[in-house]
Amino acid sequence: MDTFRKSVSALFIMFGLIMLGWFIYAGINTMAYRDRQVVVRGLAEKEVMANKVTWPLVVKTVGNDLQQVYGQVNSYNAIVVKFLKDNGISDKEISFGEPKVFDKDAQTYHADVPYRYNVTEVITVTSTQVEKVNALIKRQVELLKLGVAISNDYEYKTVYEYTGLNEVKPAMIAEATRNAREAAAKFAEDSHCNVGSIKSASQGQFSIEDRDAYTPWIKNIRVVTSVTYYLEKD
Repeated sequence: MDTFRKSVSALFIMFGLIMLGWFIYAGINTMAYRDRQVVVRGLAEKEVMANKVTWPLVVKTVGNDLQQVYGQVNSYNAIVVKFLKDNGISDKEISFGEPKVFDKDAQTYHADVPYRYNVTEVITVTSTQVEKVNALIKRQVELLKLGVAISNDYEYKTVYEYTGLNEVKPAMIAEATRNAREAAAKFAEDSHCNVGSIKSASQGQFSIEDRDAYTPWIKNIRVVTSVTYYLEKD
């Protein structure tokens, strides 16, 4: 009886050692494969129309009598505002900057010009009606017929913006992550592995840029995500 019990005990011990060895082997094997990782990047891009435009109309007036020059400035302002409002731009979309006055006689050095005063007035249209404003920009030459010359001053540029980034973010992140997984799957296939779970992921910065120099109202949104996947054996 004692011999039988000893035999049974020996069998249990041997079985336990076998199972322990198997678990150790499986653990080592798993750890080895857990060290196999691939870092991939996924890109998502989207073209959108700008939904906000800031259009500065620069009017310059010259003269030798400052009071007369200011009167002319007010007259030009009224003409420009009427042109804008007649074409669907509301009062709340129109703002005026403080007139800038250049007094030639107040300068230490000045060029020999016929007028003492040069006054610059900026009337700014800020609107979400981008297409309508674009059409008016092309028609601003009509102001010449009304006696107002709009200056092409490089200091004041028309600016287009896209403010709906939060609306497109989720879909773009999902697309970038999907593209990253496709890249990981291709790598895994070439390595005779399978793509496992995500170890870590980081979302890159979103960038919004003009699609090109000729259509600044069309924006290109871009984001790159970086994802680390575990690779598992087949």
